[in-house]
Amino acid sequence: MDLVNHLEGRLLFAVPKKGRLQQATLDLLHGSDIQFHRYSRLDIALVQNHPIALVFLPAADIPTFVGEGRVDLGITGRDQVAEHESITPANSTTGVEEVLDLGFGKCKLQVQVPEKGQYREAKELVGKHVVTSFVGLSEAYFAKLEGQENLDITLNGDGQQAKKKLRTKIKYVGGSVEAACALGVADGIVDLVESGETMKAAGLKAIDTVVESTAILIKSKNPTNPELVNLIAERIKGVITAQKYVLCQYNIHRSTLETATKITPGKRAPTINALEAEGWVAVSSMVEKKKIATVMDELTRVGATDILVLDIANSRTG
Repeated sequence: MDLVNHLEGRLLFAVPKKGRLQQATLDLLHGSDIQFHRYSRLDIALVQNHPIALVFLPAADIPTFVGEGRVDLGITGRDQVAEHESITPANSTTGVEEVLDLGFGKCKLQVQVPEKGQYREAKELVGKHVVTSFVGLSEAYFAKLEGQENLDITLNGDGQQAKKKLRTKIKYVGGSVEAACALGVADGIVDLVESGETMKAAGLKAIDTVVESTAILIKSKNPTNPELVNLIAERIKGVITAQKYVLCQYNIHRSTLETATKITPGKRAPTINALEAEGWVAVSSMVEKKKIATVMDELTRVGATDILVLDIANSRTG
C-alpha cells in the first residue's frame, strides 16, 4: 500500500514504535477512539475515523521530528525531550511544547556506580569515565559539578569555534548501559531507572538523579491543524482522567450529608438526588482510584449505605 501519497492533508502523530512506552500509548489511542490498522513492517498507519496518520518512531527521535515541525504531535518521555533540547536548544520556531503529562512510564535518569565500589557521591566521578545513552544531559550535569555550567562555543587558539571540554569523559552507548562498569568500560553510568531491579541485578546503586521523567504528549510550535490537535488532547485527557478515577455512589441520611460529602468532594462537587425514603439522598462522586478503599471505609463509618464503585470508561471534566 502506497501510504506516502495518502499523507497529504493529514495531521502527523508520532508514537513510540517499540520499548517501554509503546503498549500504554496504544491503549491510550484505543481509549481515545483513534481507529487504525498498522500493516506489518510499515511505520505509518492511517487513522480511519480522523484525518490523522500515525508515524511509528523510536521514542528518542520523536522530539526531533516534532521540534522541527516534521510531525505535529508526539508521545515520548520527558527525558527524551530534555535530552533533545540539551543538544538542540529551542527557539521561536523550533522545539516542542508540552501538552499533557500522561502519567505512565515514570522513571528517573540517575547517576549509578558499583554497589561495592569506592564512589559515594556524584562529584567523585568528575574526571572519570562515564557511559550513557543521554550524552547531552550527562554533559550538562557534569559541567555543573565541574563549575563549567556554560559549555557554549568559545574561540580556540586559531580563532575558530570550539566547544569547551569536560574533564569527565562521557561516552555514548546505545544499549546495555548497565554492563559498562562490570566490563571495565566506565567508573559510573547515567541511565534510566524504573523499578530498580535491573540496576540491582547489575550490582549498581544510584547516587544522584539527573532528571525525573514520565510520558508526555508534545506538539510542534506550528501544527498544521490546531483544532484537531486540541480535539485529540481533550480525548486523551478524558481517558487519563477515567483511568485515575472511579465513580462512587451511595445513600446517606441528610443529617450526615455534609460529613459524607467532605469525604467525597468530587472533581467539582458531588451530584446529590433525593430518595423517596424521607430524609435520605443518593450521592455520586468521582474518587481517585487509589483512595477508594479508604473512602469506602470512611463512608461506612458515617452511616452511608448501598455503596457502589463503578469504572469510568471515558470522561470530559473541567
